[in-house]
Parts: sequence; structure tokens; C-alpha cells
Amino acid sequence: MTTTADRSGQFQLGDRTVHRTGYGAMQLAGPHVMGPPADREAAVAVLRRAVELGVDHIDTSDYYGPHVTNEVIREALHPYPDDLTIVTKIGARRTPEGEWPEALEADELRQAVHDNLDHLGLDVLDVVNLRMPGFAEPVERSVTGPMETMAALQAEGLVRHIGISNVSTSMLAEAQEVAPVVCVQNHYNLVHRDDDAMIDALAREGIAYVPFFPLGGFTPLQSHALEEVARSLETTPMEVALAWLLARSPNVLLIPGTSSVAHLEANLEAAARVLGPVELEQLDRIGG
Repeated sequence: MTTTADRSGQFQLGDRTVHRTGYGAMQLAGPHVMGPPADREAAVAVLRRAVELGVDHIDTSDYYGPHVTNEVIREALHPYPDDLTIVTKIGARRTPEGEWPEALEADELRQAVHDNLDHLGLDVLDVVNLRMPGFAEPVERSVTGPMETMAALQAEGLVRHIGISNVSTSMLAEAQEVAPVVCVQNHYNLVHRDDDAMIDALAREGIAYVPFFPLGGFTPLQSHALEEVARSLETTPMEVALAWLLARSPNVLLIPGTSSVAHLEANLEAAARVLGPVELEQLDRIGG
């Protein structure tokens, strides 16, 4: 029997309780997250299968494609199940060359919210992450101006909850002075653990932490060590990396992406895997 998302446990995301393994929609767009998918029917099938298997947290953005992933999500799932939480992000735009320049002015953020609403077919967005500049690392800068715009959009009823992405501890604290934050989305994995203290602090506050790049930034030696652990468990490095993230802290939510139903089901298998103390010790040594 195929594993379902409920095996990963649950955590609070704003006023919703979601399964800790969700789905990231970025890979539903074409190459380099630009243009349509090679097989739109397959993309629709993945989304529908995800919901069938209990995935109730989908992460997306209107700048994936741009517009493509949101349009595919709407085609596959609208009208949306009552228990489905759709999380989107704003703060960047796409150029014809596929670059990701920032778009953090008030009018740009406001337009991005309306674009997400229109392409998803919603009247209000469940959670919107404010994406700050930076790719694998945050760029230290003030978040007060963009957060004030986010708070205004929330007050207008267009955004239910606010999240933030690509932030340091000090940037998060500044954001929380403007408005409540329900989740943080940063680069974090077995070997990139700069946010260890942040994760623990957020767990104490009941705030979700959503890591991206589960296999990003590994050295060849670290990758080899992870492969050895995966072989001993008769599984894949990605499944081990995802299982480790879930074991790391109860407030960690996963958003692995795929355009394959088989890969989707494998990701849910990873979420059900219980790592023992020996495996956890081996993995922590890789990260050290």
C-alpha cells in the first residue's frame, strides 16, 4: 500500500494544521522554471495524486513559469479541497532570460498578490512568503518596508498569513516587529546547518520552518558518505536527507518537488522512514 502524507506527522501553519510533508510546485514548470511543462497532463496527475495521498500543503509562486505552476494547480485542483493550504511567495520577478531580480517595492508586491490570486482562482491567499534577495544565503538588509506592505495586504483581507524567506535571525526579528510570521523558508539541510539555532527558537514559538535545497551544497566526500548510509538502509540519498530533516525538529515542514508520480510516492515513503540513533549519529557526523 502506498504511504500517505499523514505518516509524516502534523504541525501548525498559521490557523491550519498540515501534514509535515507537502509538495513544492516549482518543477511543474519547464526547464529552468520557465515556460510550460513538457507534459501538462503528467503535471496535473502529480498534483491530483498528491492530494489523494493526503498532501494538504502546496508551495508555489506566480513567478514559476511565470504563471505556469499556478495555472496548472488551478486546472488540477480547483475548486480546492477545504483542507488544502496553498502557500505562495512574492518578492521577485522573472526576466525573459530566466533571471530572478527582486521586486520588493510596494506596488510590485501588491501586483504579485493580485497575480497569484488571479492565476490560482482565489479570493484570499492562505500564506504568502515574502522572498528576500539571496539564493543559498540571505542578504542582510532591512525588511521593514516590504513587511509593512505585507501587513497592509493582510489587513485588506487578501493575505491570511505572512511567511518570510531568505532571512537571517536579525532580519526575522525585524519582520516580527511589523507583523506575525507563521513560517520561515530558508536554505537548510544535513550539511548546511547555519539555521540550527533559528529552527529551535521557532519550534519554541510554534512557528514552522520550511527548508529548501535538501541536497544542496554537499561536497563530494559528504555526498559519498550520505550514499553509503542510503545503501545501508536500501534507499536513496534524497529519501535519507528528507527523513533526517523530519527528524531534526517537529516544526520542520518539507516541500519536495517532482513532476513524477513515482517520485512523489517515494518522497512520501521517505517521510515515513524512522531513522534510528545509529543512522542519526552517522548523518550528524556528515554534517559536522
